[in-house]
Amino acid sequence: MTTTLRPTGPLQRGDGGARSRTYDVCVNSRPVGSIELATHPRFGPTAGVIRSLRIDEDDRRRGRGTVAALAAEEVLRGWGCRQITVSVPAGAAAVLRLATALGYTERGRNMIKELPAGPGPELPAGVQGRPMTEAEYREWLAAAIESYAQNWIDRGVPEPEARAKSEADHRDKLPDGLATGDTWISVVVAEGAVVGHVWVALNELRPGEQGAYVYDVAVAEDQRGRGYGRALMLLAERVARTDAGMSLLGLHVFAGNTPALGLYESLGYLPTEVHFFKELI
Repeated sequence: MTTTLRPTGPLQRGDGGARSRTYDVCVNSRPVGSIELATHPRFGPTAGVIRSLRIDEDDRRRGRGTVAALAAEEVLRGWGCRQITVSVPAGAAAVLRLATALGYTERGRNMIKELPAGPGPELPAGVQGRPMTEAEYREWLAAAIESYAQNWIDRGVPEPEARAKSEADHRDKLPDGLATGDTWISVVVAEGAVVGHVWVALNELRPGEQGAYVYDVAVAEDQRGRGYGRALMLLAERVARTDAGMSLLGLHVFAGNTPALGLYESLGYLPTEVHFFKELI
């Protein structure tokens, strides 16, 4: 039997070379599922994404998904894409195994924590949290844009696309700087010195469910290994509960950041989605 992709409609084109199209997954011309392909909205027309892949229940476990994913790679190569990305629910064990078997590499994962009632945890003794000042913000923003871009570069995104994404994300999320609504950027102070920062804002964490989200958290390089990362995440919980009024707190952690992942797991965060990429040679 032959598994193929059959377009369900015309190729959709958008600004900047954006493309998208939905296909039926067919076995001998019989539809057995669907797949939606597009170029990445932030990484540009050279990065493709599998938005969705569905195989009908009766046709699963027969290799249909594998063949459809491989056919998707060929379609995206034809669009001029050099890389393909896909996001998989953390609980979808079979799909996670498929992505790994097809040569995809984890780029990062989203995690979420259900926060207990109350104002949030107390910070460790000798540590205080406060809002970031305007002077601190100007210095932080330049460094944050550079650091975020470098994270993507280190994980296979071409430098121009990574820098464009970082600049666009910060511009979109912080249109009014520290005055941006539903946004809280704080610092942690110990022994009179700022030792780290955390940026929390509202975001949709699950379909139709709003929560607080940690967009950036970092300890000053010369202050690492002293427990300030945990203090920053405890401060994020306080901000989420007290300032944002939310009972959910989410975040993203890049693959390879083992210390951060260990910290988040120890604080009770659970993965919700795993993000993969693959170079299209």
